Amino acid sequence: MMTRTILRFFVATLAFLPVTASAHVGVGDAHGFVHGFSHPLCGIDHVLAMIAVGLLGAQLGGRAVWSLPLTFVAVMALAGIAGMAGIKLPFVEIGIGLSVVVLSLATAFQLSMPTLAAVFLVGSFAIFHGHAHGTEMPETVSGFAYGLGFVCATALLHAVGIGVGLTIGTATHVRDRRIVQTAGIAGAIVGVVNVILP
Repeated sequence: MMTRTILRFFVATLAFLPVTASAHVGVGDAHGFVHGFSHPLCGIDHVLAMIAVGLLGAQLGGRAVWSLPLTFVAVMALAGIAGMAGIKLPFVEIGIGLSVVVLSLATAFQLSMPTLAAVFLVGSFAIFHGHAHGTEMPETVSGFAYGLGFVCATALLHAVGIGVGLTIGTATHVRDRRIVQTAGIAGAIVGVVNVILP
């Protein structure tokens, strides 16, 4: 029931994208979708953070497996609308960099936390990612198609993280866990560099 409610809210949110970003409505929904889909995939900081959200959800288990990605996507969509509408948000690049650092370290060291705390954490970071996607939307594309594109790409990256997390969770070999730990630390270093050199 809760999942259906969240999905309905999310679809309703997407329906408002063309209205709130009317100044950006332009040619070709397909063109807008491709731009939106490629945007999260073109930045290593976005890729690392979104995979880490799925990985963290898988590591925490239970409701966190679906609630963390859904929260991230829903909050990101709202922040994307705000960005498209021209609403300013300070320290966006720093927030994105910190999201990579914190989420990468949380997954690397398999930090245990209540699901509600994890939801709040990823939701807070989603604001920065969504705002960045929204403000960087090309003016010639459809806001709805662009938003749908970056939402789909984000969901895909979350799914990759969940898949890796569930696979590692069932692995008995210590080497597999070491790989995730090493990758998490490397991701945190990328996040630190992003904060220092935005």
